[in-house]
Amino acid sequence: MRRFGQVIGVRPDWIEEYERLHAETWPGVLAAIRAANIRNYSIFRHGTQLFAYFEYVGDDFATDMAAMAANPTVIEWWKLTDAMQEPLPDRDPGTWWKTIPEVFHTD
Repeated sequence: MRRFGQVIGVRPDWIEEYERLHAETWPGVLAAIRAANIRNYSIFRHGTQLFAYFEYVGDDFATDMAAMAANPTVIEWWKLTDAMQEPLPDRDPGTWWKTIPEVFHTD
């Protein structure tokens, strides 16, 4: 299992809608997340910063993420959510959220 932490901004005028949308996440999006071997997925907000945490339990992260990105329901979901977000300029090329390093963990 691999743990991921990611950050992105959320546009101030979209915070309420972003949170409402996630309170009613589409079942097809939830199914795609599970099919992509993502577990324990959470998004937190502090002001205009979003922090996501998830655990990846699969064997081929790139393939699983590509399959999720090709899912028609996820594509429609991302059209909505991407417009509400502000990616960080120093994220890796070809990514939307910035993956950040884990510096501490304990069970």
